[in-house]
Amino acid sequence: MSASGTGGGRLRFLGHSTVLIEMDGARILTDPVLRHRVGPIVRIAPPHQPEWIAGIDAVLISHAHLDHLDLPTLRSLEALAPDFRVIVPPGLAGTVRAAGIARVEELPVGRSVMVGGLTVTATPAVHSGFRPPRGPRAVALGYVVRSALSSVYFAGDTDLYPGMTQLAPGLDVAMLPVWGWGPRLGPGHMNPERAAQALTLLLPRLAIPIHWGTYWAIGMGRVRRHRTSEPPHEFAAMARDIAPGVRVAVIEPGSDPIAIPASNVE
Repeated sequence: MSASGTGGGRLRFLGHSTVLIEMDGARILTDPVLRHRVGPIVRIAPPHQPEWIAGIDAVLISHAHLDHLDLPTLRSLEALAPDFRVIVPPGLAGTVRAAGIARVEELPVGRSVMVGGLTVTATPAVHSGFRPPRGPRAVALGYVVRSALSSVYFAGDTDLYPGMTQLAPGLDVAMLPVWGWGPRLGPGHMNPERAAQALTLLLPRLAIPIHWGTYWAIGMGRVRRHRTSEPPHEFAAMARDIAPGVRVAVIEPGSDPIAIPASNVE
């Protein structure tokens, strides 16, 4: 495992819902989708660099949708990280193993596993877990990753729900979805306003908008193309009004890592 630096660690936003979390010497990748094209969507953000994801220890999968569970991306990771684990919602292990990934484990809501010195806990998500076109159907999850110094919440895809107040008291970072890959959002998603409202429940020290600016629907051309860039800034503006105690960092896909604040330092 490679070192993650000093303090609470660091985060690198690779695009969409893919974030590299480096804490306590462990490297965790969330919902890796790194191909140029995935079904009906095409990547419009810069490509990732292989060295960013070399030697990862674990992958967290939030749910079964094609833009979050991309089996070709998981297979490609084996060349860079042959011993990585994949942590998935209950009901998805068989799908991932059938794609040739050996180290897969299901994690129910409320349960935890250790990744190096980090504790990874599955949290609820209000979102469909059906994998089109024929299944399987599984629950959707978020995850809280904790070290001795910091805690990071990765929401995956979810709508706002009251139980967010119970996820992680004293939360350091919340990575929240603020849009998607097309001009409109379906059910089970947060737009910038609802993501800002979530901050009043989560009360993190730092919020990072994700799930934006990376993929766009094929054939849409420039129809409402502003939705690829405006949502995170709308989120930041709304957060200043309704959650002024939360710092928001808008990070472009593929930009430099950002430090995780460390709250448990004596």
